[in-house]
Amino acid sequence: MAERGQAFFKVIRILSAVVLFVIAGIHLFLVFDGVGGLLGVLFILNVVAAIVLAIGMLTFRGRLRQIVSVLSLLFIIASLLSLVLALTVGLFGITEVWSFTLVPETVVIEAIGIVVLAVTSTVALRTPRTA
Repeated sequence: MAERGQAFFKVIRILSAVVLFVIAGIHLFLVFDGVGGLLGVLFILNVVAAIVLAIGMLTFRGRLRQIVSVLSLLFIIASLLSLVLALTVGLFGITEVWSFTLVPETVVIEAIGIVVLAVTSTVALRTPRTA
């Protein structure tokens, strides 16, 4: 039974890393597609954070893995919230429209990412620490 739990946790960690890499890829594509200024800088920071968290998700163990899982969940929540704010009331003077490149796709992927990382964080926090 413990082997099945470990296998599930490995799969969900890999899926979490994939979601983080996809989010990084979307934001990097948008920068290369011409998004500049403050939004371009924020997208580059988003790329760096997503890659660091994805690598941490795959490599860390124990307490660090728990921390990375929770930080990744908070990161994706913040990323989606920022997009929703930009779509509705504006954020840092930036307003966004649904028809802009990859906006609907980003909303879907980040919503899926929240669910995946919520499961990952829950499993990571319930997993007993090993020496």
